[in-house]
Amino acid sequence: MAPNDSAETTGEATSTVVGRRKAARYIVPVAVAGVAAATIGLVPALASSGDPDLPEITAQQLVEKIAASDEEQLSGTLKISTDLGIPSLGGLAGSFVPGAQGGGGASSAAPETKLMELASGTHTLRVAVDGPDRQRLSILGEGSEYSVVHNGDDVWAHDSGSNQVYHARSEGADGKAGKHAAPEGVPATPGELAEEALAAAGDTTSVTVDGTAQVAGRDAYQLLIKPKQSGSTIGSVRIAVDASTGVPLKFTLAPSSGGKAAIDAGFTKVDFRKPAASSFSFTPPKGAEVTEADELSAGAAKNGMDEKARKDVAALGEDFKGLDVIGEGWNAVAEVELPGGAGLPAEGSGDMPAQAQQFLDALGDKVTGDFGSGTVFRTRLVNALMTDDGKVYVGAVTKDALVKAADAAE
Repeated sequence: MAPNDSAETTGEATSTVVGRRKAARYIVPVAVAGVAAATIGLVPALASSGDPDLPEITAQQLVEKIAASDEEQLSGTLKISTDLGIPSLGGLAGSFVPGAQGGGGASSAAPETKLMELASGTHTLRVAVDGPDRQRLSILGEGSEYSVVHNGDDVWAHDSGSNQVYHARSEGADGKAGKHAAPEGVPATPGELAEEALAAAGDTTSVTVDGTAQVAGRDAYQLLIKPKQSGSTIGSVRIAVDASTGVPLKFTLAPSSGGKAAIDAGFTKVDFRKPAASSFSFTPPKGAEVTEADELSAGAAKNGMDEKARKDVAALGEDFKGLDVIGEGWNAVAEVELPGGAGLPAEGSGDMPAQAQQFLDALGDKVTGDFGSGTVFRTRLVNALMTDDGKVYVGAVTKDALVKAADAAE
């Protein structure tokens, strides 16, 4: 019978568990850092019908089990669904990658572009891992497949739809192999997402063991993370942890507003045996267009993009007045002053076309407070208040919490 063991984090007593990252961020989830746990208690709870009957474990012990997990070999299939209430980023991602526009020569197979697609929609992935130097991640599409393969000093990426290939040299263990490190992307596995959530846990967080479950045919404990504060857009984070290995098998983030999960990532099949060596071999298919990472950098520099980017960043740094954080924990709100101190054009000012004004009005809500007036732009998790005098307040908090933070900043 699984207990509902609780460990509510406090600022008075902490026990820090530090794990070691074993491979690329977007593939292997093994390290967990920065989790404080104290005041551990036992509250018996019955497992739901059909759930596995596992030995009792405290939240502190389960967090330590995740951090101590040393599984460096696995393969499997997982499904990840993301619903943040924003449009799909698939067609937009390339616009934000250096070299993707203006003759920079970016390849559609470049991981920095393709992995951003995981930030919205539902995707099926296959993963294979054999230590820190060999990993493979594939995104399965309808009649197509996108794969990133890291094998020793080489990183290959292939988009079967366009038959484009991207190649980079990865920095080896001695730091001398090549200047291009294996690319990082959005967290893609349950463990990677769990690491992010646990690292953020503090004295505003409740961490409990909430029963058991079966995930991908394996027995698992369920770790439940919830904010103690009100006003957060995050309702809870649930992590299914493999009872045997300590590897997170499923990650679910539920918004406080209810409805379907904002992020739901879990293995449907998983195998902790050593993957076949052929999983990490790659040869560009016949007729494929191969782009070298060095060529992209050279192309961008030739077109003056690197210099322009440096000037833009320098100018941005001069214009921003700094970033302050209001509040703490789950209710933390970042305050930024826009360059030039100007907000959105006032309604009826004539500075914005009527259709554009209607579009912005449909996306945002007009608000007022001690700070003045502004517009709140909302997603299911992250909201932003842009004031009429050129300040922006951003956080995973409700509209009312944003207004309260803006008032407190005045």
